[in-house]
Amino acid sequence: MLDKILLAPYYLTLKLRHACYDHGIFKVGTCEVPTICVGNITAGGTGKTPHTEMILRTLLRSDDWAFRNIAVLSRGHKRNSGGFQLVEKDGKVKEYGDEPLQIKRKFPGITVAVDRQRIKGCDILCHPEKLKTERRARKCSGSSIPPADLIVLDDAFQYRTLRAYFNIVLVDYNRPTYKDQLLPFGRLRDLPQRLHYADIIIVSKCPAYLEDGQKIQWAESFGLKDYDLKTCTGTDRKGSVKTLLFTTIWYNSLQPIFEEGNKRYAYSQKLILFSGIAKDTPLRMYLSDEHKIVKRFSFMDHHNYNRFDIKKIMKAVKEHPTAVVATTEKDCQRILDYKRIPEQLKVRLFQVPIEVGFLSDHEKAVFENTLMTALRNFTPEY
Repeated sequence: MLDKILLAPYYLTLKLRHACYDHGIFKVGTCEVPTICVGNITAGGTGKTPHTEMILRTLLRSDDWAFRNIAVLSRGHKRNSGGFQLVEKDGKVKEYGDEPLQIKRKFPGITVAVDRQRIKGCDILCHPEKLKTERRARKCSGSSIPPADLIVLDDAFQYRTLRAYFNIVLVDYNRPTYKDQLLPFGRLRDLPQRLHYADIIIVSKCPAYLEDGQKIQWAESFGLKDYDLKTCTGTDRKGSVKTLLFTTIWYNSLQPIFEEGNKRYAYSQKLILFSGIAKDTPLRMYLSDEHKIVKRFSFMDHHNYNRFDIKKIMKAVKEHPTAVVATTEKDCQRILDYKRIPEQLKVRLFQVPIEVGFLSDHEKAVFENTLMTALRNFTPEY
């Protein structure tokens, strides 16, 4: 009861904010090209970046978008730079943030940009000639990009100033929204009702298999009635049809981070793990199937590694000289910023690439059909 009383001002502030946007009191803009927003309503990792990468793969495989100009726009969490920046694959995390840099390195042919003001960032991506005239782009190092035909917005669901054309909202399987509370007593950074603004709701980080009854229970927890397992849709309280899908994490085999990496370490029985992510439990469970984790270092999300961290890891390496050292793809981006990695660490330092996949081919087909149909029906608002 006390927590509800203390949270009341925050709850009412969020309600008032959304009401102002919904009723036109606060100005809302749109983009002249289709925008796909990938977001959540919680603080912490629901898997936005791997889902963004999955969407990019879907678009690049499609006949409609394989040869079009696709862009990704992120705010660039914890970057030191300001304004609009084009992400270069040989850049640094402090310039762009780790997640945009990871996307650029995995999809070098796609334009990736960062800008806290998404509506202005979208305008520059659609009109790259403004790179030379816009004040907020004056420190942008890049200047030659094609006009975007489609923009994927990473973590923009709370950015109400820009109304995305298509919203995909993620919910962590391990943290159901109906069991959660608003910050600081829980992890919710937005109202649970905001899920009904989504075109597709994805329950992420699921086990590899869910019973049909479990999927129906999830639909009911979101207030979706008559959930149809064939169409993967249910009806919300306002009568709108919403698509509900389920994804799981696929961990891939260890990959060396540096050219000096010796692949024989990947077969070591002992493993030293370090990471700076919201929750490393699934990763530890995966690695424990093949390795004995002899040492684990857990850092804050988006942690920037320094010489003291490297010293700790090297001490563990000396204690376990045959062990492989593993980290996440996201941490890999930040490790590459540190230029004094000892050779003894480079040869045994590996990353664990991840992908997300739907629980069935049927759900994958529903996702692709729903997304592509929406994109074909796009009409710009002027």
